Amino acid sequence: MIKKFVDYCKLCYEELAHKVTWPTYKELTQSAVVVLSASLIIAVVVWIMDLTFKSLMGMVYPG
Repeated sequence: MIKKFVDYCKLCYEELAHKVTWPTYKELTQSAVVVLSASLIIAVVVWIMDLTFKSLMGMVYPG
């Protein structure tokens, strides 16, 4: 049982150390900028939708 676990850990290390391609700093930075931009755009769209529905509900239910 313990031998299987140790073998599993060794295989995981080998895969992470030698088979996985890690992004460069430039690629990581570009990806972060894309995610941040998309998040901000989605937040602005949701905010605009919220204001629109708030105005519509204000017309339907005045007071």
